[in-house]
Formats: sequence, structure tokens, C-alpha cells
Amino acid sequence: MLTLQTKIEKLYGVGPHMSKRLTKLGIEKIEDLLYHFPFRYEDFSKITPISKIVAGQDLAIKGKILQIKNSRSPRRRIFITEALIQDQTGSVRAVWFNQPFLTKALPKGTEVILAGKMVRDFRGMAIQSPVYEKVKAEMTHLARIVPVYPETEGLTSKWLRTKIKPLLSLTGKIADFLPEKIKKEDNLVDLSHALREIHFPSTQQTLAQAKRRLSFDELFLIQLKAGKIRQSLKALKAPKLIFDQKLIRKLVGSLPFKLTNSQRKAAWEIILDLEKSRPMNRLLEGDVGSGKTVVAAIAMLLAAHRGYQSLMMAPTEILAIQHFGTLKEILKDFSASVALLTSAKSDNSRGITVNKKKLLNQIKKGKVEIIVGTHALLSEKTKFHKIGLVVVDEQHRFGVKQRAALRKKSNLLARMIPHLLSMTATPIPRTLSLALYGDLDISILDEMPPGRQKIKTSVISPSRRGNAYQFIRHQIKSGNQVFVICPLIEESEKLEVKAAKKEYERLSKEIFPDLRIGLLHGQMKTKDKEKEMIKFKDGKVDLLVSTAVVEVGVDVPNATIMMIEGAERFGLAQLHQFRGRVGRGKKQSYCLLLTDIWGDKIKARLGAMVGCNDGFVLAEKDLAIRGPGEIYGVKQHGRIDLRMANLTDVSLIKETKKAAEEVLREGIEAYPLLGLRLRDFIEERHLE
Repeated sequence: MLTLQTKIEKLYGVGPHMSKRLTKLGIEKIEDLLYHFPFRYEDFSKITPISKIVAGQDLAIKGKILQIKNSRSPRRRIFITEALIQDQTGSVRAVWFNQPFLTKALPKGTEVILAGKMVRDFRGMAIQSPVYEKVKAEMTHLARIVPVYPETEGLTSKWLRTKIKPLLSLTGKIADFLPEKIKKEDNLVDLSHALREIHFPSTQQTLAQAKRRLSFDELFLIQLKAGKIRQSLKALKAPKLIFDQKLIRKLVGSLPFKLTNSQRKAAWEIILDLEKSRPMNRLLEGDVGSGKTVVAAIAMLLAAHRGYQSLMMAPTEILAIQHFGTLKEILKDFSASVALLTSAKSDNSRGITVNKKKLLNQIKKGKVEIIVGTHALLSEKTKFHKIGLVVVDEQHRFGVKQRAALRKKSNLLARMIPHLLSMTATPIPRTLSLALYGDLDISILDEMPPGRQKIKTSVISPSRRGNAYQFIRHQIKSGNQVFVICPLIEESEKLEVKAAKKEYERLSKEIFPDLRIGLLHGQMKTKDKEKEMIKFKDGKVDLLVSTAVVEVGVDVPNATIMMIEGAERFGLAQLHQFRGRVGRGKKQSYCLLLTDIWGDKIKARLGAMVGCNDGFVLAEKDLAIRGPGEIYGVKQHGRIDLRMANLTDVSLIKETKKAAEEVLREGIEAYPLLGLRLRDFIEERHLE
């Protein structure tokens, strides 16, 4: 007997071979299959009488097969299967290619429904390569609104439909965790009804109701999790880091530039948080080059002044080295010492390289106030004196549990955890941040430091490629450096787009044989990637061919050109991130967008890049064009894996936030089914 927890290979017609394919889609048990939602639908519910068919239309017809036969094409040597279909209003031919088995599958006299495109050839009208299903009381693939699922190689939507439909009776065994009060207030259907209708909707209206219920569930659980984090933080303590106006004024005055108004505002919001005895949980969001590190330095100096250590964690060693250099420079006139600690490197701000063992001992005794590194900072060997503040760059999955673990590695009091400041260079539309970062307070840097030159952006057509190469050569001869970004690592037969390895060879041998060219891609080992990036940063490489791995955080002030191949394959947010890798110094910089595809939509999208340098504006446009999953990678992000919810639905986000707040006020203990579902949801999504 099948249950929700039955392993998928036990399902009739699956077995070990197909179960491996299903695993690629995250389907391991029956319940996973029921939660494998369609991503679109084809409406074949309307049957067109044969007398009313029109050439060029996609439509569905219903009739009886009067005759069916196979023949061979004399030229192309392929099988052609031709059938004559008749209904009460007329008859029409159906034509298939290389499917000779259809004469047995659909013998004369079979009543069928066919769906496909109507074409006109020298013999009149025909429905070409139609999908088909024999008429029966309960249709699965035609004569209804038909689900189309996310697929993988060897797994079609038709196959998935045949497996899912007989299992819909099991939806009644899935506990409806949503409190009746919320379902009534927000006009939501029952969970079992929503699950049945999301797979095989009766009407467009019932489909809309199912989508709304399942979207509500996902957003509600996200909001509930965010609210629980906020509640748990209120129950914990953090060091009170009292503001020292004289110290911070001295730091700001020592800077070689003037802080922007948004930097001042963000710094003040952080200072006010640090003065409280409950832990700060704040996201500092700022466009590339907006000066987030300076704002973080203010907070870390304040922590050092009050006798606490700060950690700054970066996703890669090269970014850690970059932050270390920046902080050393900013804090050179202050007594707070800065150290670098990664798996491969150790250094300190006093200009004396120390061995790792000695540095770890200094950190443990509290002789180093600010420690910059990668996740190597969290290794068992690393012990701290007293951590008051953790700053994480582009790693928002650093939560309450990780901070509690740090308490055990330092001398903080019981129930006390460090303050947290997350930083991101990815501009996030305000509406989207309600769902993505509901547990974090947000500070935004929406101004660029004065004196920063606007990057000149151009779309380069295929005919102007030669001019672009001449311009690149001129820039390199003038002592500047160039990035060339490619969408792929290896060439693809399916996608005719530039590949990094092939482009590296072409540029090295044919276009710039006299220049020093480097290659960077995601399949390289971390050490090799960082070695290549350091060579480029040190000026030992003129032109770096790279995939998207260069996107986050890298600062090469001498790079003045960002050339992006296959620009149409990237979203606006990602193109803007690439563009932010140049223009870091005082020289005029350029972004060249190359595309071999010239459609109106692509022109409009790339034109938005030419006319706008504001990452927040571009993020809003990108959200409208492509949706949040593609822009922010929320399906791979680790933070959210959304199967149904649309993160642009602001009103639904607000409804779920309100419902979550009401439940948390009453206490989630009053709703045991909801508590269990939330626990499972957190484990499924790896939210903490």
C-alpha cells in the first residue's frame, strides 16, 4: 500500500533507473511528487469543430480515425504516418513523422483528441505532429487544462502526468497545517483541494485559487520563520557598544573623502543598534562601489574601543585579502589592530607577517581586535577573546545558531551573542526584501561617493566587433586592463554562445597574440582561481577571460573595460554587477555589451543598461522582466526554495506577514500542526 513516505522507486513503472532521474528533480518519495508543481499550463479544454479550423492556429480537435497508414518519404527516407480524422462537422488529415507505431496505437475506429498546429500544404489542411489521447471518461493529457512540469533528460511532462494523477487521492492524507481562522480571514481553499487543482485544474478559477493557497503557504512559512528569529533574538543579549562621538568623528575626519549622506545614515542606524543590549540583525545593502566597507569599519572600531573583537567574513580568500587591505588603510591612525586569517594566509596590520600559530594565540588573548578571513574563522582551532560584532559579506546564511556557536569560542556571557551586520552589493527591490530578508533590518546605500566617474556603456553589434578590439588594444597599450566575460565554460552544441575556454584560445592566438591573457572559470580549483585573479590584480595579465565567477566583490582599480559576450543571456542585475568590476579607480571606464541576437526585447533590455547606472532602478526593471528566481537565484540561494510563490506579489507578502505576526503573538504552541510544518519547512530549505 502506497503512503506519502513511500520511496519513489516503489511506485509502479518507476524502478531504480527512473528514480535516479526523479532524484535530479528533488523527488525521492511520493509526497515530493505531489509537491512537484507545474510551471505552466496548456489549455486544451476547448475543442474546435473541424469545420472551424484555421491555418496557423494551435488548437485541439476531437474525432474518429477513419483511416491511418504509414509511407516513406522518397527524399529524406523518413516514415510519414497519416490519418484521416472526422467529427460531425467535417474531416482533416493528421500527419506525424518517424512514428510508424501509431498505426497500431491508434487503429481505425479509435476516438481521439489531437492538439497541435494547423498547416496548409499542397493537399489542403492538416494538423502537424499533434499530441494525442484516446477519448475516455477522465482525460489526462488533453481536453482539459494540462499541466507542464519542470523536466529532466528522459523525464517528460506526459510521463509525470500519468504518475501523479493516480496519486491525487493521497492529498487528503497531507495534514492541513494552516489554522482555520487564517483560511477564513484570507479566503483560502483547503490544502488537499489546492494540491489536486494545481496538478489537474477543473477551471482557470480553481487553478487561481490553488495557486493562491500554495503561494500563501510558502510566503507565510517564510514570514513565520523570520518572526521566530526576531523573537529568539529578543530573548538573547548582546554587548552594549556605547557610541563614542569623539572617536568616530576622528575616524570620519581622517578619511581622504567625504561620507555620502546615505553612508552617514546607515552608520548612525548601526550605531544605535550596537548601543542596545539585544543583538543587531542588520543588512547593509549598497550598490557596487557605494562604500559599505567604510561603514562596517566605523562599527568595528567602536567595538574595538569598547574591548570587543570583530570578525569580518568574506566568501573567498581574494576578497578577504581585499577587505584586509582596505581596513588596514582606513584604521592606520588608530590603535585597533587588524589581522588576516584564511586557510592559506595569515597577516597583521602592523606590517609584520606572523605564523598562523602565533596569530591564533594573539587572537585568543584579545591582542587583535579585528580579524578578517573566510569561513576558516569558524574552524575548531580558532578561539577568540570576546566577539562583539560579526560582519559577513555576501553570505546571508549566518544566523542565530552560528553566532551562538561563536559564544562558545570566546568569553561571552551565557545567553549573549555578537551583533550581526550582513553586507550585499546586490540591489534588492524593497518589495522583494520583505520576503527575502524579513528577519533583518535593512540599511541602504543608494549614493555613490563623489568623484566616481560614470561608466560609459555601449551595445556592440556584430559588425562593430573589430572596432571594439581596436579600442581594447588602445586601452591596454595605455596601461589599462580588460575583463572579457563569457556565459559558458565549454562550447555547447545546444547554445550558440561564447565559451570562456574557446574565447581564451581565440583571443590569445588570433586577436591579441602579443598580449598577456588569463583565464578564469568555475571548474578551476579555488587556489588556481585566486592565483589567476591575484596575477590580474597585480598587473601581470592584460586581459582576463572569465565566466560569471568574477561577479562578486573583486576590486581591480586598473581595469577600465568590461566586455560581456552573449550579453542577452544575462539579466540586468547581473550585467550591472559585472559592470561594477570596472570604474574602481580614477580613470574613465567602459562596459561593452556584445550580442549576436537582435530582437526588440533584447534591444530594450540592453538599452536599459546603456541609459541607467542605478543598480536599484535596474533591479526593479529586472524583477518585472524576469522574476525573482532568475535574478537572485532564490531556488539555489539556500535561503528560499520557492515552488509556487511569486515574490513580486506585494499584497500577498503583506497578508502573510500580518498572519504570521498574529500567530506569533498568540504563540505557535497553540497550533501544533503548524509548528511541525514549520520545522519541516526549515529543514527542507536549510534556512538556519
